[in-house]
Amino acid sequence: MTTKGIYIYGVIPNFYSAEMFRSLSNSGVYAIPFQNISAIVSDRDSTLLDYTDRETLGHLLVHHQKTIETLVGKGFNMILPMRLGTIVNSKEEVFRILSNGHELIVDALNKIQSLTEIDLAVTWADFPDTLSEISSHPEILEMKDDILKKSDTLSQIDQVKVGMLVQSKLKEKNLKVELNILDSLSAISVDIKTHEVMNDQMITNSAFLIDRNKKENFEQVIDQLDEEYKGMLNFKLVGPLPCYSFYTIEMKELNPEHITQAKQELGLGEVTYESEIKKVYLEKARLCHPDVNPGNGNEEIFTKINKAYHTIIDYSAAARQSSKDKTIYLTNEKVIKNLFLVKIKE
Repeated sequence: MTTKGIYIYGVIPNFYSAEMFRSLSNSGVYAIPFQNISAIVSDRDSTLLDYTDRETLGHLLVHHQKTIETLVGKGFNMILPMRLGTIVNSKEEVFRILSNGHELIVDALNKIQSLTEIDLAVTWADFPDTLSEISSHPEILEMKDDILKKSDTLSQIDQVKVGMLVQSKLKEKNLKVELNILDSLSAISVDIKTHEVMNDQMITNSAFLIDRNKKENFEQVIDQLDEEYKGMLNFKLVGPLPCYSFYTIEMKELNPEHITQAKQELGLGEVTYESEIKKVYLEKARLCHPDVNPGNGNEEIFTKINKAYHTIIDYSAAARQSSKDKTIYLTNEKVIKNLFLVKIKE
């Protein structure tokens, strides 16, 4: 069974014109403002991502990114993406996220005000030819000769050994080319993030954070690299994009029952401080840690104490975002008001 919720795509500053905000209605989204920022949201069925199949997740990812990129196309260049699949129950919860994360969000928006992301995937244009060239490497030829001196044919085990050496040499070659590409583009990039490659044919799958005004310079370097490698590589550029790989808002909704349980396991009162939490944790952890207290330690209890500590630390961080008060209140009333911890993943 699904329930209605509010899906959050990202956050933008409020300095855009009223006309631009009115144009959002044509995109199937709307803005929920808070002070000098607004969350861009839509009403949709809640989805438990942990139980969603890969195909549905793929469709959700495409929809999420397409919506954000449509906003960029409308002129909302400064948009801080929200983590994929962030759904809350009400506008009040959206306000709470914007309120708790306000300082972090505004700081991140200031950092990206003139920046954009360009994603680059580089593959071998003729992969079979590349493999053929690697197969002629002296080490591989020597291995084959040594094997054939002992037998007229390559056994299955011998083929595996040769294949592993070919793959090793391919990785070396790919890494060398990737480092050259990244080095060539680093001078005009604020930051670079490398992602996992899809297969052996792909040399690099990277994201580049650049100044919007340097997009043409970026493309010129790609053209120079294409000439340097004499068409042996395929360069696929995607962008300009929002800064997905470098700045994303993450919201962690805490469980009030877990917080109450953690308070009890650590023996904390309804009013505490971070210094007291750390002191209590260290004392209890020392008593039950198997390595520190051999013979009397209890790994199961230590694991519970460790989990309880991190639960309370997450809650205290959320509480500070809400009130900036160094005092941490663990009453039921306060806990219910401080269940949203906002982070900026960089």
